[in-house]
Amino acid sequence: MKLQEKLDAFKSNFEGKVAPPHIVELFHRTTAELIATGQAERALKVGDVAPAFTLSNAEGEPVSSASLLERGPLVVTFYRGVWCPYCNIDLQAIEAAANEMRAQGASLVAISMQTAPNSLKSQRENKLSYPILVDEGGETAHAFGIRFRLQDELIEAYRGFGVDLPVINGEPGWTLPMPARYVIGQDGTIAYAEVNPDYTRRPDPSELIPTLRRLQTPA
Repeated sequence: MKLQEKLDAFKSNFEGKVAPPHIVELFHRTTAELIATGQAERALKVGDVAPAFTLSNAEGEPVSSASLLERGPLVVTFYRGVWCPYCNIDLQAIEAAANEMRAQGASLVAISMQTAPNSLKSQRENKLSYPILVDEGGETAHAFGIRFRLQDELIEAYRGFGVDLPVINGEPGWTLPMPARYVIGQDGTIAYAEVNPDYTRRPDPSELIPTLRRLQTPA
């Protein structure tokens, strides 16, 4: 089953059996509002130079994009948090394709604003072989142009589901990254970019393989 089929199945169950209609309407409306801002179109895209970053992994060790790019291309996925089931399904799909990506010389990282203990929990629960890096305050997400603040109505809805982002992320701003996936070439140029303000829509990880193959082919 493709990633989007899994996401659609979860969404159908959640909206049909779990969430009350007014919450479903709120989620749809606030997603449409984020789309309407055009922020996704202003985020970094193919041909842009990716911001360099050094972030701690879940064990507190620094990981730099420069050191990873010395080995080959870098696959980066921005992840909302352990509390987001859509994101966890996404991480698992990336894990299923991880070896194929590594066979093309790529390194993989996920980046999340959540605290290190929550990132460690994500890694363990999703059985990941790649690290989740801690983006404190969302500065790296901001550099890529994908950090946004949740609408006040959405904040209250999240609280109702027990999702307290100031606690989960360790900062008070109620901001998140839009889900995004990038492939960065060894020269630092973005070779693949996908940013979607609708967190229920994700590209299949297999879509990255042609880009990685191209980056491995001598000009």
